[in-house]
Amino acid sequence: MTSCPLTYGSVPLCLLLCFLATLNAEASRPGDSACSSPMITSCAECLRCGPQCSWCFKEDFLDGAGSSHRCDLQVNLLRKGCGLEFTERSKVKVEVNATTSSTQVSPQDISVTLTAGSEASFIVAVKQLPRYPVDLYYLVDVSASMQENLDHLKTVGVALSLRMKEHSSDLWLGFGSFVDKPVSPYINVHPTKINNPCSDYEIRCRPAHGFHHVLSMTGNMSEFTRVIKRQRISGNMDTPEGGLDAMLQAAECQKAVGWRPEAKRLLLLMTDQPSHLALDSRLAGIVVPHDGLCHLENNIYTGSTRMDHPSLGQLSEKLLENHIHSIFAVEKQQFQWYEELVRLLPASYLGKIGFFQSPNLIDLVVDAYKSFLAEVALSVSVDDKAFSRYWTSVSPICPNGSTATNQSCSGVQPNQTVYFNVTVGLRSCPDHVADEEIKVMIRPVGYNESTTVSVHSKCHCSCGSTGRCHDSDQSACTGGTTDGGGLERRPHQGLVINESKWNCRADGSDVDCSGRGVCECGRCVCEQGRLGTVYGKYCQMDDFSCSYNGGLLCGGRGVCVSGECVCEDGWTGDSCGCGVSTATCQSPDGSLCSGRGKCVCGQCVCDDQGYSGDFCERCPACQSSCQSNWKCVDCHVSRGLKENEARHCNHTCESEVIYINAMLSAGRKWLHCMYISGDNCRYWFQTSSEPGLDQLHISTRAECASRGRVIGTFLSVCALTVLCGLVVVAVSRLLLQKRGWSPEGATKDGDYLCTSKELSYIPTSNEKTVTYRRDRPPDHSVEMTVHVKMPLGDPWQ
Repeated sequence: MTSCPLTYGSVPLCLLLCFLATLNAEASRPGDSACSSPMITSCAECLRCGPQCSWCFKEDFLDGAGSSHRCDLQVNLLRKGCGLEFTERSKVKVEVNATTSSTQVSPQDISVTLTAGSEASFIVAVKQLPRYPVDLYYLVDVSASMQENLDHLKTVGVALSLRMKEHSSDLWLGFGSFVDKPVSPYINVHPTKINNPCSDYEIRCRPAHGFHHVLSMTGNMSEFTRVIKRQRISGNMDTPEGGLDAMLQAAECQKAVGWRPEAKRLLLLMTDQPSHLALDSRLAGIVVPHDGLCHLENNIYTGSTRMDHPSLGQLSEKLLENHIHSIFAVEKQQFQWYEELVRLLPASYLGKIGFFQSPNLIDLVVDAYKSFLAEVALSVSVDDKAFSRYWTSVSPICPNGSTATNQSCSGVQPNQTVYFNVTVGLRSCPDHVADEEIKVMIRPVGYNESTTVSVHSKCHCSCGSTGRCHDSDQSACTGGTTDGGGLERRPHQGLVINESKWNCRADGSDVDCSGRGVCECGRCVCEQGRLGTVYGKYCQMDDFSCSYNGGLLCGGRGVCVSGECVCEDGWTGDSCGCGVSTATCQSPDGSLCSGRGKCVCGQCVCDDQGYSGDFCERCPACQSSCQSNWKCVDCHVSRGLKENEARHCNHTCESEVIYINAMLSAGRKWLHCMYISGDNCRYWFQTSSEPGLDQLHISTRAECASRGRVIGTFLSVCALTVLCGLVVVAVSRLLLQKRGWSPEGATKDGDYLCTSKELSYIPTSNEKTVTYRRDRPPDHSVEMTVHVKMPLGDPWQ
């Protein structure tokens, strides 16, 4: 079953399931699929959730887990053990029929296969030819107000033919007239007015008519002029005319009008009044909608009194179907009304003419034709029965010198090709129908060629050669039945002990389905919880008993299958936490871990424990290699670094010693060291840091400095330091003197200026105490104390 018979309101239930599945996926843990939902229980529902979803129809896939787990992303199903040969997935296919050829539009036949939620894109090319034959049909309002304008048409034919030779290879002209529907209240229905609407003015007029085809397409300009001269005016009562009604007949009646298949078709409407629209005919009691067909009998439109005016949508569709460009030649008083109308009609051109004179009409036709050729637009139409289920989009790819506007290119030159990227998508499958085929018509506006796209919707599942998809409705028990006592009743065999429950127990277990499911029909139906899926013949496996990394199952980089993480590409490890890539172990010099280790889980593991760092580039213990070779270097230095004396140092050197004139550049293979001899000479040497390379390179270029030179340098530095100090002091004193520096608080006269706070501590008077004593007579000694206070600064007397 591939349709959704159940609905919720007007929305198919399967679409609601897909929507809920998407919401469920958004709320689930990272790594879950938007296709996973317990509410999706069939292959058809799975594929309708989107083109990324696949269904596994392998019989023992996640045995006991339920059919909803068969729907998942293709990559997840593969990790869980479902091979490509057991998966049903959306198939989007585009086939182009290259056998048909065309000069303007290619390709002309395309076949597309879509599933629900999928889309397909293809390119349509439209080539602009240098010159086209042109069919121009004059559709003229012959009401009384157009008498003067009708006279101007008599000289248009020949002049226009000569002018169009610059742009067209062949020009044909046709002619038709219109007034209005010949019913009340549009015309006067008095018997004397029907045949001659102008009887009050003693003028012979022709009867009012909806549309009269007068002259079929012809290249004989003389014939066109002769027909124009024979035309007479007519009359009606209301202001609007029936121009749109006449336009549809002129477009649809191709055989009568004589439109040439290979020509560019131009329909020129000339009027000085607005036009009736759909539903206007209700004033005359005409309520039948227009059927969009041709109704000409003896070149007279017979449906004028029976059907309403066509809608703008109908008129647009007929103009597109018949590859017709429309030109509106109206007087300036009606320009604004038709300006709004032209926006709703494809491939239309509006010209404002003050007077319908021959030069003005010719310029209007030429300008409109050049404008039509310079713009290439594409129209896409879908069958009405499937319009709601399909969507389309068009993106133009314009040639150099042209500009893109919506679904068209403007400014296109002859012989240039415009490409359109067309996308067709299927929103949902039809209800109660397995598959369907619809037609999508792609028409370049105004071109007599088109592209037909046959869209096939694939809404059912084939599920391999067996046709069994293992949906939920295919898992019912078959065979005998059981009674309420747990006994199985088989036909003609009476009652036997039901041993089906033993099929649900693992060896040595006395619990059905490992305690994580129920036994039905001799098979375990595993329970499902929030942690994940339980499956297996005895419900002994699940997809959540795996290692976690960073709080996520399998680090969010894999799926749990039978207790082990099956990692995504580029990851490995028990919890998919180890990256397979070695880019993070690349040393700056391009080597892997500086050539001293291996890359494990994206990190360097050094072979020698003495090395460390992100790239095994550091070796703190290796610095002792310099000191361990000092005794060897000292021996060679004491021997003068002479080749013939080197053998005397073999007992002190463990490495092979090589004398060099210049030091090699330090790298990952060499350790750069220095040795200072007793005479203060520096000797540079290098020792190999790579296993298996036991060499010692000693530079014969010593850097020495004499003792006297060192002492002289020290004394010079000391003297220079003292001299600099004296200079600084002298310069400071000189600067202070120049600025008139004096002790703080002193004035130029040598007096001190004190603040009010300081004055409170300075004495303002001079005080003394004088004691007078008389010791005689001894028995009458006298002592007198005098306290004297006098102003500060007065001398003591």
